[in-house]
Order: sequence, then C-alpha cells, then structure tokens
Amino acid sequence: MMPATLLHSRSLAAALVVTFLSGCSLMPTYERPDAPVPAGWQQSGTGDARLPAAADIGWQQYFADARLRELIGLALQNNRDLRVAALNIEAARAQYGVVRADQLPTVGAGASMTRSRTAADASPSGREMLGNIYSANLASTGFELDFFGRVRSMSTAALNQYLATQEARDAAQISLIAEVAKAYVAQRTADEAMRISKMALDSREKTYRLAKLRFNAGVISAIDLRQNETLIESAHADYAAQTRLREQAGNALALLIGQPVPANLPPALPLGKQVAVNALPVGMSSDVLLRRPDIRQSEYQLQAANANIGAARAAFFPRISLTGSFGSVSRELDGLFTGPNMAWSFMPQISLPIFDFGRNQSNLDLANARKNIAVAQYEKSIQGAFREVADQLAARRTLADQLAAQERGYQAERERLRLVQMRYDNGISSSLDLLDAQRQSYALEQALLLTRQAAMNNRIDLYKVLGGGLVDVTAVAPVSAR
Repeated sequence: MMPATLLHSRSLAAALVVTFLSGCSLMPTYERPDAPVPAGWQQSGTGDARLPAAADIGWQQYFADARLRELIGLALQNNRDLRVAALNIEAARAQYGVVRADQLPTVGAGASMTRSRTAADASPSGREMLGNIYSANLASTGFELDFFGRVRSMSTAALNQYLATQEARDAAQISLIAEVAKAYVAQRTADEAMRISKMALDSREKTYRLAKLRFNAGVISAIDLRQNETLIESAHADYAAQTRLREQAGNALALLIGQPVPANLPPALPLGKQVAVNALPVGMSSDVLLRRPDIRQSEYQLQAANANIGAARAAFFPRISLTGSFGSVSRELDGLFTGPNMAWSFMPQISLPIFDFGRNQSNLDLANARKNIAVAQYEKSIQGAFREVADQLAARRTLADQLAAQERGYQAERERLRLVQMRYDNGISSSLDLLDAQRQSYALEQALLLTRQAAMNNRIDLYKVLGGGLVDVTAVAPVSAR
C-alpha cells in the first residue's frame, strides 16, 4: 500500500501540473475608465420615472407617420451602408472563429502510397528491388500549449473586435433611422414650402391684374406696375427653387432607402405630427450614454487593445508546441489495418526568445501605446456623446419658445395683411403698401416653416443621441401619443 504522505504529495503535484497546464493569463485586468463628463445635464429638467428611456422606445411607436415607418422599414432592408456594416460583422465573426480555433488541437487524417525502385547496384542483394508502402494516420501538427495565455489573449482581442463590429452595425442603424426621418421631414417641408410659394405666386398675380387695371385707368404709375411685375417674377423664381429642393429631398430619401420611393405608400401626416411621443425623459444621468452602441463599440475596442497587451507579454516566455501522429504502415494494402502495423510519433518542441534585439519589448510598448490611444478615444467618444445630448436638450428648450413667438408674429402679420388688403381694395392704401405686407407675410411664413422643421429634427436627433432606434416595438410601459 502506498504511504499517505506519498499519496498526498503526488496528488498535490498532479494538481499543480493541471493548474500549470491550464495556463495563466498575462492580460491586464480590465477596468472601465471613469467618464470624463458631469453626472448629468443641468438643462434637462426634472426626470419622470414613468417615462421609458429613449433606447427602450421602439421606432414603430416613436414615429407616428405610417408613410415614414414604411420608408424606415425599406431603409433597414436595402440601405447599402447598413448592409456593409452587417457584412463587417460576418467578417469579424469569421476572424474570431479562426483565432479561437488556435486554442484547440487540429487533427487531420491522411493516407498515402509510396512506390519505390532500388537499382541492383544499390541493393544489398545485388538485385533490383520494387516496393510499395501504404500508410494511414491521424495527426496533430504544431498545437501550442498556451501556458502563458498568448493564444487566449489573441482570442479575447478578436472576440472584442467582433463585438465592436456588432455595435458599429447598431450605431449605423440608429443613424440610418434618424437620417431617413430627417430626409422625410425635409421632403414634407419642401412640399409645404412649395404650397406656400404657389399661394404667394397666385396672390401676386391677382394683385398684378388689379394693378394693371388701375394703371390703364390712370390711377397708379408705371413704377407701381413694374414693381408688381418684379414681385411676380421673384415668386416664379422662388417656386422653381422650392421645386428643386423638393426633388433633391426625394433623391436623398431614395438613396437612403436603397430604391426609388414607392408610389403606393400610406398618406403623409402634417409636418408637426411626425413624432408620436410627447416627451422623452428629462433629468437624466449621463450613464444613459453607456447604452449608445457607438460608446459600447469604443469600449470593446479598448478591451481588445487591453487583451493584446497580454499577448505581447506572453511573447517573452517559452512557446511549447506538440506534434504527433498515430496510424498504420504496411507494404500491402490489404494488410494496412491488420497485423502489427501500428506506427506513432510524438515530438514536443520548445522555443525561447533569447536575442530578438528588442522586438518583443517594442511589440509590448506598441500594445501599451495602442491601449492608451483606445482609452483616449473612448473618453473622447463619451465627451462627444455628452455634448450631442446637451446640444439637443438646449435646442429643445429654446426651439419651443422660438416657435411660439414666430407663430404669434406670423398671425399678427396675417392680420395686418388682411387690413392692408381691405384698404387697398377700397383705394385707401397704395399698391406698395400691399406688396410690402404680402412680402413680409410670406417671409414670416417661410421662417415659421423652417423653425417647425428644426423643431422636428430636434426631436429626431434627441431620440438618436439617447440611443433610440434599435428596437422596433416598445417593450415597456406605453408611451403617450398625440
């Protein structure tokens, strides 16, 4: 019977061997850098816990216009940039599979037949010899025992690069949805601008006809008549410009959805009713930025750089690889798998860097430098995202006041135009007074339209910068709708 102390010693030795063979990791412990931004946004107001986060609101619920939702769906199916992002995921997944496979031995089966002739002069018997050798085997070539975590570190780096490409694809989707929505809003704005421009043109043509009658009657001068003609041509030019903008907006939309805009889409909603959600949550913590895919992409790239340090450190230590085979060899094919024909080989190999003239140290320095770069890029992405949210919150706060003031100003100008028109019809006001009122009313209406577009774009951009657009349907509490 084996002594207890000896048994214990052997068990301990076996445990140490297993631990050693399982390998150690020289990869630095990853710690997420502190975000170099304030804890929240001062201008965001007071939070409402009942409101779902933007990232939890499905774009199908966020956008009220069925026509816009159809266009977004087409873009998600056909957009080439999004398709490239998805293909990049496939490429990264394949690359990760290649690197991950290096952690396991590669076993291959092989079979061969060798036919040889030995000349009589070279034969021990003095006679020509002909012979066949048949072999079949299973072999593993150059499998590295990853004692110091070099292969695992490379696999971890590849995994994080793969995850980064997934996040890049998600970021592309969020941007695409926002771009489609803004292009659609631009198209709807152009439609409305064309309508306003056409109404202005019709009004000026009517005014011109009345002015011509008065000119023929000697009531107004040729200067007044020519002024009317000038304004008509200006209205024609403006209408042509708005038509061009409408066509260009349609072209941009077609590019984003990856095909011509279908003719059988649902009817469009008015410009001010494109978004169904009354309000996104305010009083937010800056931690919401961590839900943005571009931030997560940057962090995965940082983790990949951290893993590469482990691989660079492991290069200083020995690399042990195993090559072996097991099979059968026979001079006769029918005897290949019968009889005492077993053949095997086993060849461990160790390599230790001694003189590399600083190559490994330089690779380690490079890995550390790239990690520091990745840290700076991660912090920059956090800061950039924080500013984007801050800008959109500031715009949300001021655009509402601006829009309300412009609407009041426009209504006042419309009333002035009505009164001037009445005075002109009764021969009290001059044509110049009427033309000035028409011009001012048209300018205020166009400015109001552009502000409405800016307010709608702000709601789209705020949804985007808060990480909205990854889910189709809201999976939390229902959102308020108009």
